[in-house]
Amino acid sequence: MAANFPSLLSQATVREPLWPSSTTAPTPVDRIRRLVWKIAFATLALMAVGSATRVMNAGLACPDWPLCYGQLVPQQQMNLQVFLEWFHRLDAAIIGLSTLWLVGLSVWYRRQVPGWLPWAAVGALALIGLQGAIGGLTVTQLLRFDIVTAHLGTALLFFSAMLTLACCLLPYRSTGTVQRLPWLGLWAAGIVYAQCLLGGLVGSRWAAHQCLGLGELCQVMNSHLLGIVPASTAVLVLTWTVWRTPALTYPLRRLGNLASALLVLQLVMGIATYWLRLQVEPLTVAHHTLGAALVGTLVCFTVLAWRDRIGAADGLADPRLPTAEI
Repeated sequence: MAANFPSLLSQATVREPLWPSSTTAPTPVDRIRRLVWKIAFATLALMAVGSATRVMNAGLACPDWPLCYGQLVPQQQMNLQVFLEWFHRLDAAIIGLSTLWLVGLSVWYRRQVPGWLPWAAVGALALIGLQGAIGGLTVTQLLRFDIVTAHLGTALLFFSAMLTLACCLLPYRSTGTVQRLPWLGLWAAGIVYAQCLLGGLVGSRWAAHQCLGLGELCQVMNSHLLGIVPASTAVLVLTWTVWRTPALTYPLRRLGNLASALLVLQLVMGIATYWLRLQVEPLTVAHHTLGAALVGTLVCFTVLAWRDRIGAADGLADPRLPTAEI
């Protein structure tokens, strides 16, 4: 799979400048790229709301699915827990409709956008369908821990897919200086993704509460704690290499710095959450959301680094040309 990644990305890369000037109307690619960014940020917000729903023990506040108490808006039953679960579903529905709109735009403008885009949009819609089915199972199966963890994993995959599409649609010029950074970015993104899944497993099994309170499921919690070492090492190696790489493009350097900043914040939030014994819900939600944001940052870095490498291999590298900012 990893061996085919560069060739797949080569087909996905937008070769022509697509950033609209102040004197030209937005092109179809510009409109689609902006929509993809909005879907990506809405997905990050959805994961934050999902984390708050779990932390507030509101996952079954709406006992049925897809409606809530048989209604679109359960006014009589509305309280904080019901609102969190209902709003989580509302945000998910908006993202689903937005992805359907993305497919429609990609097909409608198929002669004016890269040939791979309609297929990628359909793939994203299929991922949304899978995520919706898993979301329904989380309710009907009474928050079974493996289904809840799969729900998080699929959300992170969809989030990463949206960021990949957005970064492939950005105008970008290679400098040919990335060297091994694409592989380091892919390695770091994969390890941090796995660490997020371990964190989701800890949350879905309430392992931290049971370990701290009853001395049970400590192995599950400790696996997440031990996972801090490889995840932190991967991000630090990546950022150290970024700092030592000369003539790197501004977006890559910026994303490398952002990854290190998010790692520090994530560690601080994780330590605070642990020492306060998970009693401060906003800290736990922030910890989960920062983890997803770190995955997203590493995905963006990896995609742009591969574009830089492939562009250099195709003879498109020119350090004098500007690159678009993220």
